[in-house]
Amino acid sequence: MRVSKRAGAVAMTAAAALVVAACGGGDSGEKSGGDTANGAITIDGTQPEVGLVPANTTETGGGKIIDFMWTGLVQYPNDGGAPQNAVAESIETTDSKVYTIKIKKGTKFHDGTEVKAKNFVDAWNWGAYSPNGAQNGSFFSDIEGFADVHTEDPDGEGPKKAPQPKVDKMSGLKVVDDYTFTVTLSAPFSIFPVKLGYSTFMPLPDAFFKTTPEEFGKKPIGNGPVKFVSWQDNVEIKLARFDDYTLADKVKIKDVTVKLYQDDTAAYNDLLSNNLDFQQQIPVSALAGDKWKSDLGERGLNVPIPVSQIIAFPLYDKRFQNADLRKAISLAVNRQEIADKIFFGSRKPANTWSNPLTAGGKEGDCTVCTFDPEQAKQLLAKAGGFKGELVFYYNADASHKEWMEAVAQSVKNTLGINARAEGIPTFAVFRQMINAGQMKGPYRAGWQQDYPDVENWIGPLYVTGGSSNDGKYSNPQVDAAYKAGTQAADADAAHAKFAEATKIIDQDVPSMPMVTVNQQSGTSERVKNVQTTNVGEIDLSSVELK
Repeated sequence: MRVSKRAGAVAMTAAAALVVAACGGGDSGEKSGGDTANGAITIDGTQPEVGLVPANTTETGGGKIIDFMWTGLVQYPNDGGAPQNAVAESIETTDSKVYTIKIKKGTKFHDGTEVKAKNFVDAWNWGAYSPNGAQNGSFFSDIEGFADVHTEDPDGEGPKKAPQPKVDKMSGLKVVDDYTFTVTLSAPFSIFPVKLGYSTFMPLPDAFFKTTPEEFGKKPIGNGPVKFVSWQDNVEIKLARFDDYTLADKVKIKDVTVKLYQDDTAAYNDLLSNNLDFQQQIPVSALAGDKWKSDLGERGLNVPIPVSQIIAFPLYDKRFQNADLRKAISLAVNRQEIADKIFFGSRKPANTWSNPLTAGGKEGDCTVCTFDPEQAKQLLAKAGGFKGELVFYYNADASHKEWMEAVAQSVKNTLGINARAEGIPTFAVFRQMINAGQMKGPYRAGWQQDYPDVENWIGPLYVTGGSSNDGKYSNPQVDAAYKAGTQAADADAAHAKFAEATKIIDQDVPSMPMVTVNQQSGTSERVKNVQTTNVGEIDLSSVELK
């Protein structure tokens, strides 16, 4: 699952929109009795997988902190509308290929240095340069010269190594002056400006290049409304208001503690006792009979977000390389029953490879998302059956046990396969195993939209070498259709090509969309006016103390 940017203090209500190319522990802190300016809050979180470097963070534990600590060229409004300029003064193009980006003067990093054009250019070049190993490197592939700085390992974990790139800087990035830079793409792409609020496109201070990414990631320096204070692994990350922040989404409170939970029920108990001021997702156990509503009353929030729960196949495992087998497993899952009985109607069965809130997505394009026991059995027979135990994996530090067990049981009941679900203790360890290619069965791979376009549901997940294509799926036809979409000069043409790619993905079934998400969140009695971002994170700029 990926991260996405916050925006202004507007309650989230509607579907995401597209910008056109030419558009410009438990202690909740000081019981301050309404002294918002000097007050503190505690919110829930999970241990980040790696250090906090924007281009190297692909999961929500670290991504949430990066969203708080950094501000990009554009921001995504809480209501899902078109991106709005943030650090960018203007983003202009006449041909959707060459973009001139001017940034606002006077914005600062947390070390007091001014954010300049070179801080974006240097950060993007670092992220794209493959020897640096940034997990989000492929997001820069639209830029001219990317192939010269980014090479791939030709045989995965085999004996061959990726060749040394020709250069360490993309030819498509040019600094014009302190506040202006140009971006030349390898081909016209009207959707490019939409992507620029995603965390991988954040600027990096000069200090980043004077240390190692590992050292920087443990004491990060951003340019957003809150700054880093401290990090105690698996316990908490402390942040504080950055008083020199000059943009609209200033934070009113002084201190924020992100408590790193391994159990969302423990977080919920802290919320109920007012020792936690915001929990992003109420545990499934509290959804039964709308218990969370009676527990929280007006403190409960319920918002649709562009998030889908997905189960991915590890295609590097020979047992899962038969597409008919993967189709059979997907068709054997009763998504409606899971949505009704496990999530008590708070989720909807997925029927699309993207999300209903996504610009350019298409309802009903997932033909393998239906429950069809007879076809599932026929396809299993065609695939030659499945021998041994089929284990579905999930991270056990959030509310996934019940629904993942229901998935396994549905497959077992329908196909007669010896299927079960198994939890990995923490999200960080779970992600480490996924990144290392160590998964021995289908695994939870939920996706949180990075930016509001269907391209984000294809490129990172299903294109060869995509930043979150963890199952190692590869189909040249998908790659070609996707590339044609990224080279389209207008959004309609791009979306038509992405739809072609989706049809092929639907036949290959590299993963299984399961349910789309409405997020149930809660607040303490100490805070007021709490709103959520377009992806359901707390909008820190909205928070006040009672």
